[in-house]
Amino acid sequence: MIIDIHQHLWTGTFVEALRDRTAPPYLDGWTLILDGEPPYEVDPTDHADRDVTGLELALVSLSSPLGIEFLPPEEAWPLLDAYHEGALGLPEPFGAWASTCHSEPDPERLAKDLDRGFAGLQIPATALPDDRLLDVLTERDLPLFVHPGPAAATPGTPSWWPALVPYVQQMHASWHYFHAVVRPRHPRLRVCFALLAGLAPLHSERLIARGGTGRGLVDPGCFVETSSYGPRAIDAIVRELGVDVVVNGSDAPYATAPDPGLGEAAAHAIRVTNPRRLLGRKETRT
Repeated sequence: MIIDIHQHLWTGTFVEALRDRTAPPYLDGWTLILDGEPPYEVDPTDHADRDVTGLELALVSLSSPLGIEFLPPEEAWPLLDAYHEGALGLPEPFGAWASTCHSEPDPERLAKDLDRGFAGLQIPATALPDDRLLDVLTERDLPLFVHPGPAAATPGTPSWWPALVPYVQQMHASWHYFHAVVRPRHPRLRVCFALLAGLAPLHSERLIARGGTGRGLVDPGCFVETSSYGPRAIDAIVRELGVDVVVNGSDAPYATAPDPGLGEAAAHAIRVTNPRRLLGRKETRT
């Protein structure tokens, strides 16, 4: 049974919380209004019944590009609570990542949320991780999931621009910041970067050329997730990091989980063994 660590599903509770707002981010019917971006028509079928055949676990996460985590606490928490309530009410095989407020971090509130059964904490790549929040994760032996955050629209660019330019740039910055700043302070923390960390690991030669270190040293607690990429990118990442830190993610409903294209053993590692290790689960033998 496959594990998908990266999906999005807006429950009715979350949708209503967005509709209750009159300032961005909010929903007008199914029209999403964000700061600095044109209105976006959400397809309600994207967040209706979803085929999860063959999945042992599908982890849903907050849509960090909405910018909810950066709102003032009095605005952020009603939306976060609505997301948490809806996500925890989803049937099997769904699970969820918790989210939290970054404008005013609250470690005690995060601890209470995590103890309700979340798989770990998702943060936007644009947030500098707060040590107190990371300590809460380490104390519970739960992982961190780094996902792209808000990206302002660039006039004159096509619709795919945010996913290909600012999202990738954000993931590059968060990957290098984690290794340079966060890892020395949190050596036991497991972390996973969405979209193969924007292929940041492939820039190790340039890192070394500019005075960085660490090429050839693979951090077994630092994972990358496959959403929106395919066999060529996955193969390149495996050549740099090895297969043991690559995990399966789809970014459903916006994309589908790729076939790694590396054979049966590698596919099992990416889809089953490695996600279990990221999440601190033991693999079930059949």
